[in-house]
Amino acid sequence: MTTIDTTLGEHTSAAPAQLREHLMELVEQRLREFLRAECDRRSRAHSRAADLVGSIADLVAAGGKRIRPAFCISGYLAAGGDPDDHRVLPAAGALELLHASALIHDDIMDAARRRRGAPTVHERHSATHRLRGWRGEDRRYGEGVAVLAGDLALVYADQFMATAPPLVDALWAELRTELIVGQFVDVHVAAAAELPVDLDLARWIAVAKSGRYTIHRPLEVGAAIAGRPELGAAFEAYGAAIGEAFQLRDDLMDAFGDGQVTGKPDGLDVEQHKMTLLLGLAMRRDLGIRDLVSSGEARAGRLRTRLRETGVRGDVERHIDRLVDEGCRAIAQAPLAAGWREELTEMAHLVAYRDR
Repeated sequence: MTTIDTTLGEHTSAAPAQLREHLMELVEQRLREFLRAECDRRSRAHSRAADLVGSIADLVAAGGKRIRPAFCISGYLAAGGDPDDHRVLPAAGALELLHASALIHDDIMDAARRRRGAPTVHERHSATHRLRGWRGEDRRYGEGVAVLAGDLALVYADQFMATAPPLVDALWAELRTELIVGQFVDVHVAAAAELPVDLDLARWIAVAKSGRYTIHRPLEVGAAIAGRPELGAAFEAYGAAIGEAFQLRDDLMDAFGDGQVTGKPDGLDVEQHKMTLLLGLAMRRDLGIRDLVSSGEARAGRLRTRLRETGVRGDVERHIDRLVDEGCRAIAQAPLAAGWREELTEMAHLVAYRDR
């Protein structure tokens, strides 16, 4: 195994992106080593116990954008944190494991079949149940295992964060709470299917279930570890705007994207009539879309075609542009380390205009 040099030494004058990528490599190494050790340890207790840990390890190893640890490390470095002091690494790893937990549970709730180009955790375990002819219902078995895998990933996230400085404990608790409450409201609104869509509520859900735990809170955690909690206000304004742009890009990819590129089924949110900001804006433009959704008879393909015809995509793209500008203005005067205003501006564009 290649050993990663854990210090930067004379390279501490490297560009912001290089500093972040160096620390991200160390986070990847810690995650791999931790999950490998857990698989070995649990398999000694029971031969099949490693299957549960393996579900988490496979999802993490499948890639993903690593946005949350990247913003956590960026917040730390932008706040002047020492790149040779690795106190931020456990927090960055915790955020990726929390994200894995959220994805596993989200896929159950959405009945999603694919994630990162591979079968979702519940789908893979359901398939194993069917293949081996076990007793009971394969769907319930697969979903039950996936619930446990998501819970275990959350336990692992807490283990990682427990070795971070105690001053982030309150932030960590708030971050997890916001994620879960935001997810509940999203599920509730989708089930209630109340029309017309409350655009302010749709925007709140986007920020609560995605924006805060993706960008705002990771930046805030990183800054707190660096000893600069006063940067929280600037990072909150930046994170709220860029986090909403991030979620809107997800909405656009679901409605208009290619599942072969994104690695997950396209049209899933549309098919389930999730009350996204995109759908709310489309209903205002075209009452026929509202009728399709309220009837409960709209197939994803038909609804996606109607969405294309409304021109709502252009409205959302322009709103994303405004959000990116707003977020970048929020940090324009913030007292950040050299080069980090420019780097966070670049990161804002990367997450808001991505194609996967």
